[in-house]
Formats: sequence, structure tokens, C-alpha cells
Amino acid sequence: MTDVEQLTAAGNEISASFIAAKKRSDTTLAALKANPSQFTMLTGDRPTGRLHLGHYFGSILERVQMQQRGVHTNLIIADYQVITDRDTTAHIQDNVLNMVLDYLAAGIDPSKTMIYTHSAVPAENQLMLPFLSLITEAELHRNPTVKSEMEASGHALTGLLLTYPVHQACDILFCKANVVPIGKDNLPHVELTRTIARRFNERYSPKHEIFPEPSAILSEAPEIPGLDGRKMSKSYGNSIQLGATAEETAKLIKKSPTDSERMITFDPIARPQVSALLTTAGLVTGRKPEEIAEEIGNGGSGTLKKYVTEQVNKFLAPHRERRAELAKDMDSVRDILEDGNRKANEIAEQTLDEVRSAMGMVY
Repeated sequence: MTDVEQLTAAGNEISASFIAAKKRSDTTLAALKANPSQFTMLTGDRPTGRLHLGHYFGSILERVQMQQRGVHTNLIIADYQVITDRDTTAHIQDNVLNMVLDYLAAGIDPSKTMIYTHSAVPAENQLMLPFLSLITEAELHRNPTVKSEMEASGHALTGLLLTYPVHQACDILFCKANVVPIGKDNLPHVELTRTIARRFNERYSPKHEIFPEPSAILSEAPEIPGLDGRKMSKSYGNSIQLGATAEETAKLIKKSPTDSERMITFDPIARPQVSALLTTAGLVTGRKPEEIAEEIGNGGSGTLKKYVTEQVNKFLAPHRERRAELAKDMDSVRDILEDGNRKANEIAEQTLDEVRSAMGMVY
């Protein structure tokens, strides 16, 4: 088979896999809406910096909605996964606590949603050992997300980065999550988790299924551009942080790049930077970017930036107010995280006991 034929075959396999996952996602979402209490969700973030508008519209809003529907929701702050592609854990405590503040201010209710950290749940991480035995080296190397993350980091491929998808399988399966809301890029991780669950059940517990094969719920949220037209990212410095002040937000938007054309139009291909500002304004107002562009018309980038600043600050004002109130009592915020860690440990220990029993490792 030629290189071209191999690439074509790989592309066809990925397309078929995505079509099957999309069909499963639609079926699962319909079932979840009909009977939410039958579903357990796991999702989370790496504490590499502060949460921003991209996180809010891309995932946090959906998590709050899942929680309100009655789904058993679990949020992991993946502190161990910071070191998959970073050489330092400087500021990690600050990032974790600020992440909890933003979750709470956005509407995450710790009485309904378990919030916990990787490093505080040893039994969850211990699942890595049996799970790694179920996956081949070739399967790990084939994961496109690992490849892209390695290239983006500029680092050599570490063992932790290579096994990153298996660690995520531990996150999902330790609490028996059967739904995982994700973007298309993370689908390979969930597919690998399904493989691990299936192989464990077949090998060690064929008569009594221990792990569910979780379904990905593919997010309908659009990719949210940063203020420079690229993907909104903490590492690019092009994001509007949820906890930033109104003044910091205004300063960031004011210095965002645009172009020399005075007439404001929405054209993501030809005018990515202007269109990024219009997209941001559209998200926080619920209006169409084209409508906003037409309204601003010949007002130029100055008028556009003024409008975006006003609308973003208006949208974030309630979040920031709740956040500031919560930050007055950081001991309570730490208590919420400690309670979540305690609950996660109880669940993880029970799951690990089941795994040991299935493997005949109870002495």
C-alpha cells in the first residue's frame, strides 16, 4: 500500500469513527434529557492559568446545565496533567483555587457537583497500572491529540504525555462516568477509554461488568476565537479572563489587533481579527455577529472595540460580583475542595477494591 493509500485509509477510518461517535452522542443526549438521573458525567480542566470566556461558553455553561438537569456531575481539576507538557508547578495552588472560584461563581453547586483534584485521590491514579496493561504502545502513539500536544509543547515526548489518554481514562472510569462532554479534538481520548473499559470487563470480569463504556457528548459550541483571531487560549495571552477587572478587560480589548479597513464586516476568513471581536460580542449579547457588524458599519475598529468592551463587561459583571463575594472567604472555598477530594477518595477506593477483586488481588 502506498503512502497516499495509507493516508486515505486512515482518513476513512477516522471519518467512520466520528460518524459512529456522533450518532452515539445524539442517542445518548436524547436519553439523558429524558432520564438525566441515570447518567454520570466527568469533565474538567488543567489548572495552567485562569479560566476565560472560551471556557465559559465552551464547557462551563454546559456543565451547569447538566447539573441543573439532574445528571450526576463531577469536575476534575487535573493538576497532575499540568506536568505533561510543563516544567514547573509554580502558581498551581493559586490557579486551582481561582478555578474553584470561577466554577462557583458560574453556578456550579458543590452540593450537586463533586469538585476534586488529581493529586488528592491516590486510588484513582493507581488504576493507571492495570489500565496500561490493556493498551499497546502502538495505540498510544496513534492518538492524534497526543501528537498535536507534543508538537505544541516543543518538548520531547515524556512517558506522562504518551500515557495522558490512559490517565484520562482513570478520571472517567473511577467514578463510573457514562457520559463525557467534549469537543471533536478530544474524541480519541474517549474512544480509548471505551476500549480500556471493554477490555478490562472482557479479561477480568466477563460475567459482571465493572466499567461502563462511556459515550462522548460532542459539544455544539463553536470554537471561540481569541482577540487576535487565533483560538482563545491561556498560552496565547489572547483571552478574556472571567475574573479580570473591567479595567483589565478594557485594556486588553483596546490593544487587540484589527486591520486598516474602516468598514466593519464579519468575514472570519479574510478578516479574522475583526471577526473575532464580533464573535465575542455576539456570544455575550446573544446577537448575530453580522448584525453587530452592520450596526457599527463605518464606525471603524474604535467603535467596535468600545462596543465589545461595554458588552463583555456587562455580561461578566454578575459573575465578577459573585466571585468577589466568594473570595472574601477562601477558607470556605478550600473546604469545598477538601470535601470534594474526600468524596472522590471514597468512590476511588471502592472502585479500586472492585478492580483488585476482579483481578484476584485481594490478600
